[in-house]
Amino acid sequence: MLLMKISPERVDHIVDRLGFNLLLLLKVLVVLLAAFIVERLLYRLLRRIYKRSDKFREDATRYRFLRNALRFIVSLGAIATIVYMIPSFKHLAVTLFAGAGILVAILGFATQRAFANIISGIFIVSFKPFRVGDLIKIGEAHIGTVEDITLRHTVIVTFENRRVIIPNAVISDETIVNSSLVDEATCEFVEFGISYESDLDNAMAILQQEAEMHPMCIDRRTEREMELGEPKVSVMLVRIDDSALLIRAYVWAADPVLARRMHYDLNRSVKLHFDRADIELPYPQRTISFKENGTKIALTQKVIEGAL
Repeated sequence: MLLMKISPERVDHIVDRLGFNLLLLLKVLVVLLAAFIVERLLYRLLRRIYKRSDKFREDATRYRFLRNALRFIVSLGAIATIVYMIPSFKHLAVTLFAGAGILVAILGFATQRAFANIISGIFIVSFKPFRVGDLIKIGEAHIGTVEDITLRHTVIVTFENRRVIIPNAVISDETIVNSSLVDEATCEFVEFGISYESDLDNAMAILQQEAEMHPMCIDRRTEREMELGEPKVSVMLVRIDDSALLIRAYVWAADPVLARRMHYDLNRSVKLHFDRADIELPYPQRTISFKENGTKIALTQKVIEGAL
């Protein structure tokens, strides 16, 4: 009812006080339309260049970053143009930025981290410590495949299919382990501890046999190593612990993901083979000493990890 009482002349007066008129509104719509068209044209151009490239991961990284940067720059330009076109907004912007030095200082401080992320993103795309599609480890906390790089952050997909969004400035300060940068082939360490009473040579042979039979295991031997009779999978006794002999197989897979799957499969198959061959995986042992009727008695018992 209140809106119905407002006359058209009153509406025109209010709109005119705000600095609007039909011509100005038309200009605003033209600016928005032009920004949309420019963004679409540049997006199609970038996509066409990317599709013609033969460097998939490197150009995919540049493409994702430039696409996000392009969208941000075009949107920012359109907003600035609209603010400049509307008299009320223009006067307000000039007043704020010309007369309020403290506000500019506050805005500069508030955007300091944002600019740090942008600069770090540019460095990432320029120096390429990782690319879209690479499997990386950032610090000690996050492992996953790079999905996207924006002006502000990088998105990685974990093995649990979760998206981890990390600011670019944080990534620049961390150590990055890239499993895909040069060669994706991965040497996986498959380790087992066996008891001192078990047949060491038989256990090493079983571990080597199971590893070489796995379909994901690849042969990385050189021709010289084959001539010398080096095995496809090397197995070593790497450490003698207090209650176990630690043996390790060096098994190669085509990429880190397959290496992890292969490791899990070998854990099961080697354990079952050890059971059939009476190869014992030792429990931790604990010796307890006490006195009974003046006689010192020592008992050695097997302890299941976490039970005591």
